[in-house]
Amino acid sequence: MREFDVAIVGGGPVGACAAALLARAAGSGAAQLRVVLVEPHVPPPPAEGAPPDARVVAISRASEALLRSAGAWPGVAGTRACAYERMRIWHESVGPESEGVLIFDAADVGEPNLGYIVESRLLQTALIAAFTAAGGQLEPAQFSALAIEADGVRITTSRGKLGARLVVGADGARSAVRAATGLTAEVSGYHQTAIIATVATARPHGLTAWQRFMRNGTLAFLPLFDGTSSIVWSADEPLAAELAGASAAAFAHELDRASDLALGATRLVGERATFPLRRLTAPRYIAERVALIGDAAHVVHPLAGQGVNLGLLDAGALSQEVVGALARREDPGSLGVLRAYERWRKSEIAVMAASIDTFDRLLAHGTGPIARLAQRGLGWVNRSQELRRFFIRRALGVSGELPEAARRVS
Repeated sequence: MREFDVAIVGGGPVGACAAALLARAAGSGAAQLRVVLVEPHVPPPPAEGAPPDARVVAISRASEALLRSAGAWPGVAGTRACAYERMRIWHESVGPESEGVLIFDAADVGEPNLGYIVESRLLQTALIAAFTAAGGQLEPAQFSALAIEADGVRITTSRGKLGARLVVGADGARSAVRAATGLTAEVSGYHQTAIIATVATARPHGLTAWQRFMRNGTLAFLPLFDGTSSIVWSADEPLAAELAGASAAAFAHELDRASDLALGATRLVGERATFPLRRLTAPRYIAERVALIGDAAHVVHPLAGQGVNLGLLDAGALSQEVVGALARREDPGSLGVLRAYERWRKSEIAVMAASIDTFDRLLAHGTGPIARLAQRGLGWVNRSQELRRFFIRRALGVSGELPEAARRVS
């Protein structure tokens, strides 16, 4: 049986980021770590000249710093990443060019941009390449079981058994690691379905992310490198069912209505994909020698585009605690080390999840006086430079207790 210090199950962006950060720490001499990443399906990177994938993520400034620390930024920040400089957020009760629109502009805080829109596949492959380049071992296998023992964890995969002092579950909302460890998750539905697609628009996106709150959901346009936009339409289930079954022309007509033609007429340039929206919270992120990160520990509504960013911060925080434990000659899989990670990230996630749910409840679905006050508040915030700067810092991801690796942007 092959032995490792850390075995990470799940090679999506979050698991690959944790793996790359730990492998780079070992390579720098800061820690003596043997790291394995268990992932059965690694996609090829997007082909040069290919149209953008429908599945994209918004990378915050803090996540950019983490990717730099992980050695993956050169593989991300090429011609396929689109920096966005502004955000325009409005409620359906006002027009997209009215004074009631909340505008975030990177120039207001002296930043070159607010972040990047990146294909999820590009992010994943760049992180895995950084991990293997740093000396980490990629195990192309399917996880099936684990057994926690006093001095380590025994993992069963489709290619045999592995041993580790710490196992990290980064295998998504239906985490097999979480289930095998006996950890639970509380799941509740938003009664919404997200529809994602790539669209062409009559007017240029202007390196701007657009978001409209409506009584039956939220619609976002995210700028892409080739001039098209990725839409994320979080619609109430009855509407989502109609949109998913509509013809391309009928869908574009409904999209034009929902966007209030903020970018002019739209046209589908790819297939639509749908997925039901759920909130997931694991009451415990850890057990002896096991830690959960990313969607295995928490899933939030996509309206703020923070799901992957929160997971990347989990990866940074856990890596920092593990490397610190080794420097102190502590066991990285001990409950004492893992509890520090859990306390840190659970408090941060709780604040963000509550804020996102409040936005959804008041801005997208609210009808009472408090909701109307919140909807008018977008324009009020826009008239206050200090409030705008506060929210821009939140959008950049540079507030809160950040891992050390998330503070380095150079």
